[in-house]
Amino acid sequence: MDPTADVVVIGAGIVGAACAYYLSRSGLAVTVLDRGAIAGGTTGAGEGNLLVSDKTPGPELDLTLRSLSLWQELGSTLDGEAFELEPKGGLVVASTADGMSTLESLAAAQRDVGVVADLAPDPRTYEPYVKDGLAGGVFYPQDMQVQPMLAAAHLLRTSHARVYPHTAVTGIETAAGSVVAVRTARGRIATPAVVNAAGTWASDVARLAGVELPIMPRRGFILVTEPLPVLVRHKVYAAEYVANVASDASDLQTSAVVEGTRGGTILIGASRERVGFDTTFALPVLSRLAAQAVDLFPFLGGVHVLRAYRGFRPYSPDHLPVIGPDPRVPGLFHACGHEGAGIGLSPVTGALVASALTGGPPPLDPTPFRPDRFEAAHD
Repeated sequence: MDPTADVVVIGAGIVGAACAYYLSRSGLAVTVLDRGAIAGGTTGAGEGNLLVSDKTPGPELDLTLRSLSLWQELGSTLDGEAFELEPKGGLVVASTADGMSTLESLAAAQRDVGVVADLAPDPRTYEPYVKDGLAGGVFYPQDMQVQPMLAAAHLLRTSHARVYPHTAVTGIETAAGSVVAVRTARGRIATPAVVNAAGTWASDVARLAGVELPIMPRRGFILVTEPLPVLVRHKVYAAEYVANVASDASDLQTSAVVEGTRGGTILIGASRERVGFDTTFALPVLSRLAAQAVDLFPFLGGVHVLRAYRGFRPYSPDHLPVIGPDPRVPGLFHACGHEGAGIGLSPVTGALVASALTGGPPPLDPTPFRPDRFEAAHD
């Protein structure tokens, strides 16, 4: 293993891969470490959503809009077909008049900050097989999808970073309070900069440098159906999903989310619950997801589920990611806490980290995402 690096990125998921890509483009020698496989954590358990539709106006939506433009650039420069970048659009539907009124208000606020949100009085004009009798919906043509594992691998490959999977980080060394090296199970790497892109394990990595980050795992399940003809054209979800994304609750929350893939399978979600790193497959949760999906798309009642999988989203208490330099330890940078939006926000996160490390102009104001904001909130 190379004994030196300009910067070491801890985490080879989509966020770490994007950091490696933009750091390398800035002329830095980058080493990426992961205790497991490439995209073996949250990235490998994700659906690959790149969404504006579930974001309310504010810092996260600003971050998302910038990131989607970077995804489009990546699709042009790196061949988006290689990682299945698809501008498929998203459809949010409401079952009641009150729910539709809430969607219309959200869409109006989103339009004011640059989101394209088209009212869909009859959702069946977009999705012929969605259930009849819905109160309406909103269509978001900017929503996209990507194959997250392929995207992470492609970004790492094109970054030309040195990548060491199955290499656990055992320590972050400091001298006079600043980062000087990373210790691993395979040896020591001298470096003046470390990027913590460890996803749900980001708090553990932060402690190696002597700081605290309140990043917690939030478990979610996904069902995968047998391959079918193209019956679901977009990402389709119930209006309740937006509220669940923004919720602080630790107990179980589910809402129907249904989308097709290029392989013909249909992905069904979404659930959220804070249960630590409990990997138990909860059959009642899977049953609830299936029932909600069948209610939204009745034809699914006759379709077989091939498998289910679960993952852990890196939850941040204020629902904003942690991005940028940690003033408590010079040389320590964070790129974590994105919860379920990490795939969509990975390019802008990488660009923000690269600008912070090199002193270049940031793609947008990084202040809302500063790592020390949690300490300030408790002062």
